[in-house]
Amino acid sequence: MRSTLAQRLAWSALAGLAAVTGFSLTLLVGAAFALLQAREAFGAGMALDVLPWAAIALGLGLPALFLLRLIVAPAPAPAGVRLPREAAPDFFLLLDQIARCIGAQPVSRVWIGSEINAAVIQRPRWGICGPLEAELVLGLPLVHSVSRPQLAAVLAHEFAHLALQRSGYGGLGAHLRSLWMRVLDGVCEGVPVVERIARAPLRRLCHDLLRLSRLEEYEADYCAGGLVGRRLLGQTLLEVGLKAHFLQHDYWPMVEAHSDQRPKPAIRPFREMGLGMAAGFLREKAAVERLRERELGEGLHGLHPGLHHRLRALRVPFRASPDSEPSAADHYFGPLLPALAWVFDREWWTSICSCRRRCATQARERPSLAP
Repeated sequence: MRSTLAQRLAWSALAGLAAVTGFSLTLLVGAAFALLQAREAFGAGMALDVLPWAAIALGLGLPALFLLRLIVAPAPAPAGVRLPREAAPDFFLLLDQIARCIGAQPVSRVWIGSEINAAVIQRPRWGICGPLEAELVLGLPLVHSVSRPQLAAVLAHEFAHLALQRSGYGGLGAHLRSLWMRVLDGVCEGVPVVERIARAPLRRLCHDLLRLSRLEEYEADYCAGGLVGRRLLGQTLLEVGLKAHFLQHDYWPMVEAHSDQRPKPAIRPFREMGLGMAAGFLREKAAVERLRERELGEGLHGLHPGLHHRLRALRVPFRASPDSEPSAADHYFGPLLPALAWVFDREWWTSICSCRRRCATQARERPSLAP
């Protein structure tokens, strides 16, 4: 069912890209013809005929260039810090072992990001063409949140996507779907009337893509559970959910409240994140129950199935690991943590200062309500 849906969406994306490309080239040919007519009119001394032909060329050429630019635009590069192999040899050894065990292509690059997530993406080697290369994006908060075995479970899940859904023609189909969505996003943003006219087919497309994404998650969970064990994978999913809830509702609100009381940021949240995870996170049954209630209340939203549904598919209980273990960040990236934290802390400081300047400017420009 998953492969059939993926193939149908890939063929649909290919047809859409071919149609947009053909339409763009047709507009471009029309613009070239109009330019030739304008040139002939200018040479014949018919100045009144030059402007209409030039306007037609401009009216046809600009949309053509806009569409072609969307089609040939390279996939966006991952955000984060590039991690060289020699900087973390033990971590890259783990990646190679998991890729070999699960039958996936090895990753060519690793990026450390600032979000609590992990993803393996594929991009053409030369930007818009070339063989697809796999790249791993691993969030620093995620590595602080899990132990070594749990990180292996996370990576096994991501490599399962590569092995099952992104190898051979599967990778090409995923690339076509991604490119088609970027083109549609660009068209709807540049020409909003398209979104209003094609709302029904766009809604069906998004529904099918969300359905495919959730099926892929279940399939990757099943494969990763067979490699590292379903219980470990289930505990890892729950651990990441608990830590994400802690960061969103406890850690970052406290950091922002501390910063709001000072004219300049005086805290480094990414440097203190490991200590905050160890000291501030409470592994209590009430926290697990709150997360369970939140998951059950939210239902199916977003690209991933709900945590409750994923654990039920794995046939493991909604139960966290009883004790906290040393984080994978300390083991694999210990000497690198200060430098990585400094990069993300500096970005956070910059965003905070920019937000404060923007708010101050808006406050000064806002007309006074006093009489």
